[in-house]
Amino acid sequence: MDSEIETQIRECEARLYTAMSASDVSELDMLIADDLLFVDPTGELATKAMDLELHRTGGTQFHEFVPKELEIRVWSEHFVLASAKIFLSGTYLGNAFAGDYRYMRVWRKDQNGWQIAGGSVIAMG
Repeated sequence: MDSEIETQIRECEARLYTAMSASDVSELDMLIADDLLFVDPTGELATKAMDLELHRTGGTQFHEFVPKELEIRVWSEHFVLASAKIFLSGTYLGNAFAGDYRYMRVWRKDQNGWQIAGGSVIAMG
């Protein structure tokens, strides 16, 4: 069971990376839970609506998106923790950024399938 869930989460992470890179708001909408709580690199809390709006308006743009690591811990058939290390470059609210980032995501499975319910991202180094 755990290996099947891990495979599902790896597929969801791949879909997420593609959607983030392309600012595909409709795909992001499906992958992110309505009640998302996410901590950005500055320590501020972000919601699903805030994240989608940044992608919709071009406030977040990725130029390079290179996954380096993905660790998955299956907690139950409904909750999974994923830790991803990704090299990113792009702009956020007009400011350029580039470097390795560590994402922690809580994936929750309900009637909508697997969605991100919580998480955080930090700059590494």
